[in-house]
Amino acid sequence: MISVFKKLMPREDKFFDLFEQHARTVQGAADAMREIFGGHGDLEAHCQKIVDLENQADDITREVLLAVRRSFITPFDRGDIKDLIQSMDDAIDMMHKTVKTLRRFEQKTFDPGMKEMGVLIAEAARLICEAIPLLDKMGSNAQRLTAIAEEVTRVEGRSDELYEQGLKDLFRAHGNGNAMAYLIGSEIYSELEKVVDRFEDVANEISGIVIENV
Repeated sequence: MISVFKKLMPREDKFFDLFEQHARTVQGAADAMREIFGGHGDLEAHCQKIVDLENQADDITREVLLAVRRSFITPFDRGDIKDLIQSMDDAIDMMHKTVKTLRRFEQKTFDPGMKEMGVLIAEAARLICEAIPLLDKMGSNAQRLTAIAEEVTRVEGRSDELYEQGLKDLFRAHGNGNAMAYLIGSEIYSELEKVVDRFEDVANEISGIVIENV
């Protein structure tokens, strides 16, 4: 009886607006990552943009979590809402962590593998940014949402390949001499790979929501 009553109640749709706002901050940060590792423009300005967007994303995340507590009717399971926004926030948090590493070691030049991983990060963010608005009508968008999740998984697979190759290249270049260069480079590769992993986490959350609600 309660479930029938809930279906008749108006649905709280502000969550979708907040999801989309957060996705746009994530995509903005990912685009800045691509520019950093591609060597385009002012590196420090791109780093600061990521920091500023991460702060905005935190504010949106807090608003979502507050709305979960205050809303009687949510568009889908409260736990799924919290997991989705947290997974999105984890992605931009990891980008912020990468910026901290670049600043700490004053890195301004990057290997070709890092550049390609920057491109992959921007691509994964673009896919997630496409997927988020589709959740509002996930029944009719289920096929595309599933396809997006699969595309993100392929991006993550390519990222894993670049990570492994990058470590090999670093070892060949610095294994017999500059240990610090190897350690710094491997840390940057590791953090880039983790950024893409976090996007795969978002895609997995989306897939789970679709499965549960379609």
